[in-house]
Amino acid sequence: MAETPRLNGVVKTLAEGKPAFLPFSPPTIEAAVAISQSNYDGVVFEMEHGIYDISSLRNALQYMLNRQQLVEGGTLAPKVTPFVRIPPNGIEKNSWIAKQVLDVGVYGIIWPHCSTVEEALNAVGACRYPRREEAPLYFPPGIRGDAPVNAARYWGISNPEYYKRADVWPLAPQGEVMCVIMCEELRAIKNLPKILEEVPGIGAVLIGEGDLSQEMGIPRQYDHPDLRAAMADIIAICKAHNVTVGHPHVDADNVERVLSEGYTWLMPSGVTTHPALVKGRQLAGR
Repeated sequence: MAETPRLNGVVKTLAEGKPAFLPFSPPTIEAAVAISQSNYDGVVFEMEHGIYDISSLRNALQYMLNRQQLVEGGTLAPKVTPFVRIPPNGIEKNSWIAKQVLDVGVYGIIWPHCSTVEEALNAVGACRYPRREEAPLYFPPGIRGDAPVNAARYWGISNPEYYKRADVWPLAPQGEVMCVIMCEELRAIKNLPKILEEVPGIGAVLIGEGDLSQEMGIPRQYDHPDLRAAMADIIAICKAHNVTVGHPHVDADNVERVLSEGYTWLMPSGVTTHPALVKGRQLAGR
């Protein structure tokens, strides 16, 4: 029996060399229904600054699935791939939260304030199952607990196939899970080359320009030259290590510049059609 085609649409898009578009959204049924009918590649359910409620997330995930879309598309892949931004900062290492959201079926996790090699190792490890040291792709060692049934059912595949595919991309070429770290502190920029050299399995680096601007004493001055220079440093580091870099505040006015600067994970605001999404897809030839 042939293996199920790629399920994570964001991974598919990035692997094809195209930019992916994802909004932040509250994990509500109404937002999930609206997003599932949109042209976004994925969605990041926001649970860092909102309430962490696994029941709300579970409901939102179910309402992301549209039976008619699945039948007409001939695929188990959701039209819009769900991710979660979890509450812990990198330094807190609350891997149990990663375990819970993965166990209900999300395809990726965004880790806020991940600023050191140790914190990045924890983030990637929390997204992976343990394996023997002599096994291929052992490092970073996985620490995720074993409870695949609900996630496998949500993905529409068997437990054994889920085990094969519930690994981090691009470290595991068949992996369907993305581990995205947020770079939003000056120390994170300083440590980023070492992080990307020593921690395989990071799918993308998302710049947290709000928090970064706060630390720099220019809160939310997104066009300030000092902030733009710091973001350019992050882009250069990510390009040097062939890692996707993300921009969290994309609008119709800046999307052309953002694409030209090399961002390929773009986050317009709004849960339905957004002018930046329409313009960005046109500019990207999508």
